[in-house]
Amino acid sequence: MRGIFITGTDTGVGKTFVGAALVALLRERGIDVGVMKPAETGVEDPGTPLYSEDAARLVAAAGVEDPPDLVVPYRLREPLAPAVAAELEGRTISSEAVLSAYAELQSRHEFLIVEGAGGLAVPFNEDLNMAGLAGALDLPLLVVSPTGLGAINGSVLTVEYARAHGLDIVGILLNMRRKVPDLAEHTNPRVIARLTGVQIYGPLDLLAFTEDPGSPGAREIVEAVRRACPRLVEDLAASG
Repeated sequence: MRGIFITGTDTGVGKTFVGAALVALLRERGIDVGVMKPAETGVEDPGTPLYSEDAARLVAAAGVEDPPDLVVPYRLREPLAPAVAAELEGRTISSEAVLSAYAELQSRHEFLIVEGAGGLAVPFNEDLNMAGLAGALDLPLLVVSPTGLGAINGSVLTVEYARAHGLDIVGILLNMRRKVPDLAEHTNPRVIARLTGVQIYGPLDLLAFTEDPGSPGAREIVEAVRRACPRLVEDLAASG
């Protein structure tokens, strides 16, 4: 394993924040980590040859100087599934271009963290969804999920879908979503572990991954992942 593909049970569950934290923690162990966001949507000015928001956060954590077109080959305006956003712009997302960028990043770094868009069934282009993209990159999955009500269904469905597509799963990383954890947040981790047979990491002791005032900063997120997921960081470092 020379990398992981970070997916989520839904959009907005904290994939980028978790990815950036893992990058920072692996760098602390002396590992050269590269990052990639094959397609990012909801980009205000996709024609500008700069890192888009999620990609910029990952790049800042990694401290790399890889060209934007390698890190985020497709930047799209509408906040939709990549295939849909590309179609609205009259563009085609090339699997070959993404795989070529990925191969170049592999040659530059010891370990790669790749972040998908939304969940596994989200269409990436005309040929692949996110599960297919992870398979094409030959990367195991780290699934990011909320901890509270609904997490069981989302986690189980994601794991079953991944297995049906022949994907390996490193684990499920759970977030904390409420100031005072409710009963679902207390009981869901062990239920999800039992139903999926997948390693559970977390829950993180953070309220949310948002840009709202008072939301956790980059260092706070790194420390939360360090506290909640020491085994995950150790396993990734050993594989790198």
